[in-house]
Amino acid sequence: MWPRRRSPQDPCPRLLHTSTLTSEQAFVNSPAAPSALARREAPPQRLPLHIALVCNTAWAIYTYRQGFLRALNAAGAQVTIIAPRDRTFEPLEQMGCNCVDLPVASKGTNPLDDLRTLLALFKHYRALNPDVVFHYTIKPNIYGSVAAWLARVPSVAVTTGLGYVFIQKSRAAQVAKRLYRFAFRFPREVWFLNRDDEAAFQQENLLVHPERARLLHGEGVDLDEYAFTPLPEREAFAFVLIGRLLWDKGVGEYVEAARQLRARYPHARFRVLGPVGVDNPSAITREEVAAWEREGVIEYLGETADVRPYIADADCVVLPSYREGVPRTLMEASAMGRPIVATDVPGCREVVTDGENGLLCAARDAASLAGALSRMIDMAPSARTAMAERGRKKIAKEFDERVVVQRYRELIRELTGLTF
Repeated sequence: MWPRRRSPQDPCPRLLHTSTLTSEQAFVNSPAAPSALARREAPPQRLPLHIALVCNTAWAIYTYRQGFLRALNAAGAQVTIIAPRDRTFEPLEQMGCNCVDLPVASKGTNPLDDLRTLLALFKHYRALNPDVVFHYTIKPNIYGSVAAWLARVPSVAVTTGLGYVFIQKSRAAQVAKRLYRFAFRFPREVWFLNRDDEAAFQQENLLVHPERARLLHGEGVDLDEYAFTPLPEREAFAFVLIGRLLWDKGVGEYVEAARQLRARYPHARFRVLGPVGVDNPSAITREEVAAWEREGVIEYLGETADVRPYIADADCVVLPSYREGVPRTLMEASAMGRPIVATDVPGCREVVTDGENGLLCAARDAASLAGALSRMIDMAPSARTAMAERGRKKIAKEFDERVVVQRYRELIRELTGLTF
């Protein structure tokens, strides 16, 4: 049972004692009786709904959860973003959010650093007193869930993908699983973006309260913002891989597949778009990307806040990831009418139906990826167009952002009694 929370600005009520008067007589005889009566009859003033979102990057909140943020801000809710400071603090603040810097090392395993993160979150929750806090990514999910429980703030853990915890077999991954098992007893709900991730947590016995698990089919796409666009008509054929440059995203396999295909398809272009040298154990360095560019095997396009022009200029979007939650890149690409080549792994296969709106290949297998890319190049233009149209319909039916925002609304109403 969660105790009733009190705003830190509200003083604790004091009990008045008298040996000669009853409480009613004391009230009536008081010179402040009329004003006190007015205060008693006046309805209590409710502060605006206050929601906090916590992540290991502010960029991820700005990129993936704008629909939720817009809905909160439009309703007049107070929104606090707690994450390491980056360049997206400014646009988030322009949207009306309050941004708070958080010390968190995404790829570090120093327990003192993690303790500092937990204590920082606890202090923020005590000071800010949000109605509900949503945690995203591994360390906020683990340490944020504990901190929220200590601060008596209702929390929700959103597992956006299992990452290195289930991809790698390292000691750090085993420690993370034990921490998950401890921390996930505290959130009011634990959201998963696909059934495979939920099943993995169940099989590893990481959910102390399995009845609190909920399935959220991805984080949705704004279908108006990512409008359908016709495929390019040209001789050259352009692939693009969009995402953080991580080995776990299959970037190495993509580069090797490009090596295998470029002699056979000299008109094919293999592009990469996304941040390099990110704070992640699987990060690819700038030097490695520069070496691939010098070799002429890929075109590195840098990074951008708006992927739409790059999707529109591509014939096919590629994501050979080892594991995903539900990749937004693929939802956006399919919404815009681009066939997809992706690995047959959790998350990717939620978006891609093999042969319908794209092609699936084996994970960690450059030859399998090269085969799928080759099939896409050799496919008749009419067949690719049909794939593009089916992809748009699939996203509209299964991954409309409005459905996701409605789930947030329902949960917030359940936890707070408030609507937005």
